[in-house]
Amino acid sequence: MLKEVEQALSNAKAIDLFAGIGGFHLALSSFGAKFVYASEWDKEAAKVYQDNFGLKPDGDITKVSEKDIPDHQILCAGFPCQAFSISGKQRGFEDSRGTLFFDVARIAKEKQPKIILLENVKNLARHDNGNTLKVIKATLDQIGYDVYDKVLDACEYGVPQSRKRIYIVCFNKSLGVKSFSFPQASEEKKIVKDILLPDSQTQKYIVTKYPPIMAKAEKKCGGDRPVRIGKVNKGGQGERIYSPLGSAITLSAYGGGVGAKTGLYLINGKVRRLAPRECARLDGFPEDFKIASGDNTAYKQFGNSVVVDVLQNIVKSVIKTQGALSWL
Repeated sequence: MLKEVEQALSNAKAIDLFAGIGGFHLALSSFGAKFVYASEWDKEAAKVYQDNFGLKPDGDITKVSEKDIPDHQILCAGFPCQAFSISGKQRGFEDSRGTLFFDVARIAKEKQPKIILLENVKNLARHDNGNTLKVIKATLDQIGYDVYDKVLDACEYGVPQSRKRIYIVCFNKSLGVKSFSFPQASEEKKIVKDILLPDSQTQKYIVTKYPPIMAKAEKKCGGDRPVRIGKVNKGGQGERIYSPLGSAITLSAYGGGVGAKTGLYLINGKVRRLAPRECARLDGFPEDFKIASGDNTAYKQFGNSVVVDVLQNIVKSVIKTQGALSWL
């Protein structure tokens, strides 16, 4: 972390809505922010959050009055994405999960935090021909915010996972922020090989049910994209083999096949899924982060998580934005 931004948010209070297992918490607290409230309705994710941060999330945010939320300067929310995901039915605001954005809006309207940080699937940008995003931005504008958004790929910000997400950064109009630039991509690209555990710790993830069918030789691509080199079974989703010399495919909370949720990789001559700790590394979680005990639960949680490194880069850009921290 750059010295000029270390602890830049040490006097800031933040809240974490739809908190998951705490990607926003890790990113903001690395700059000194103190979280005073969290909400997460998935009990297993909430337990992991509490185990790691000592803060017990509230449950269903729709049942919490905005007046009961503690005062704060930064609001973070990775509001549910399934309603907008390309892998779902894409019903958007027709889906009850899509309407949860308006819980973010009602809280922001009441508490008027200085900065709002949001994350969602990239498909939100084009859902309903862009109208869904227009509604979100118009709503935020109406309650007093200047809004900036951009789709960023995690593999360009320090982790070897191709994970494209839309990030929305909002500044309270009282700050007078005239412009905001999202962070530039890092010149250093990591590959899957950089985050692997020793073979002795990953035997249980080796695929033995199907013989691999290899189509391409391995070739390092610098971590800017996944490199598909073969398949098992019929090669459907979750049955494709990738090289560890490229980036990982997007971690998923759902999906089928023997490589479901992580994809398959040819590692030291064996085809296997990634272990939960390797998934944690792909999402930018530190080595001391306490992971859920069950593999399937951990896979779901990391598949739903925000990527810590991307958020840290965005926060650095916020800190350097003229007027953004005038309230400190």
